[in-house]
Amino acid sequence: MTEDRILSEITARRDDLIALTQDLIRIPTLNPPGRNYREICDYLAARLEPKGFTVEFIRAHGAPGDSETYPRWNLLARREGGQPGECVHFNSHHDVVEVGHGWTRDPFGGELADGKIYGRGACDMKGGLAASIIAAEAFIAACPEFKGAVEISATADEESGGFGGVAYMAQKGYFSPDRVQHVIIPEPLHKDRICLGHRGVWWAEIETKGRIAHGSMPFLGDSAIRHMGAVLEQMEHQLYPLLTTKHTAMPVIPAGARQSTMNINSIHGGEPEPEPGFTGLPAPCVADRCRIIIDRRFLIEEDIKDVKGEISTLLERVKAQRPSFEYEVRDLFEVQPSMTDESAPVVRTVAGAIAKVLGKHAEYVVSPGTYDQKHIDRIGKLKNCIAYGPGVLDLAHQPDEWIGVDDMMDSARVMALTLKELLL
Repeated sequence: MTEDRILSEITARRDDLIALTQDLIRIPTLNPPGRNYREICDYLAARLEPKGFTVEFIRAHGAPGDSETYPRWNLLARREGGQPGECVHFNSHHDVVEVGHGWTRDPFGGELADGKIYGRGACDMKGGLAASIIAAEAFIAACPEFKGAVEISATADEESGGFGGVAYMAQKGYFSPDRVQHVIIPEPLHKDRICLGHRGVWWAEIETKGRIAHGSMPFLGDSAIRHMGAVLEQMEHQLYPLLTTKHTAMPVIPAGARQSTMNINSIHGGEPEPEPGFTGLPAPCVADRCRIIIDRRFLIEEDIKDVKGEISTLLERVKAQRPSFEYEVRDLFEVQPSMTDESAPVVRTVAGAIAKVLGKHAEYVVSPGTYDQKHIDRIGKLKNCIAYGPGVLDLAHQPDEWIGVDDMMDSARVMALTLKELLL
């Protein structure tokens, strides 16, 4: 039976899956600044080309962050079947975030212990990348004359917006619906969940303006920090309570993200931070500038114009109360919410494979933060896209990040049976 052959091929590749995941973790593709992107693409090409995949290296020339020192390299591998048909594409980002503090294991060691592989990017999302490769190789070995094509991509910069990766490729037509029909992004959202999409996001910088003066005579100046304090007070007492009243029908996880949220990413005012090693005292000056970065996450039921309007209204309210108040708002980044319909072909097929492999109904969820589905949807105009992959989302970006081998094996089985249903 075809299904049994595919599952047997997966089982036989357990050690290979472990080794592949360890090798990927051991390539420290840190973003920022964008290290070792070409190295990981070369590694994957060396693996996939001998298996019959046609490999293309795609550099995102001109994308944010791309430079001769840190070029934004992406890999696309395509394996044609023996008959015409549709294309199933597995997209994983190869970049990882900074290591941070608190590790008890080597962040790039790929250590295997008690059925878990540890390392930065193990969960988010090199384990998912490895599982998709094993799934594709097992399916092709069991069903070499499949219809259509299987694609695997390893793309740059998802952790910083995806503009040097999926966004660039979508702009170049790699995710157009006439070329690719089904996309699975193996983000770590649990092996029994299908992620249909994500909330929206608006990042902005708010600057308050003042006038510099001697710190002993602050009445001759105008403190931008005090102005920002008034903004923050309004946010605390007016905006945050308003956001708690906005709820969504989207199945966002965790439950706390089923309402609108806003985070203040940073605040900077007055003199710059002293350089490391400086032992002197600051100069006595009134701050003439203060800036905050806000990260506003909004729901599919909200309009981006209203989201921005809430901030404008708040700032104008402060201005009415403070005669010398001046401000500026600069848009940094915005993404509309995205959610694939539960009736979409890739959703139904993956749900059926989860039922076969795990013996349970798939849970449908939405991510609190954005990922590269935003570019496939908005730029590529491809709606038949989901995130499905192994791993526990809460472990992403944490010290001692890990991925479970059994979870990767089960997800590889689900992915392989999905290929069977769509390409045979």
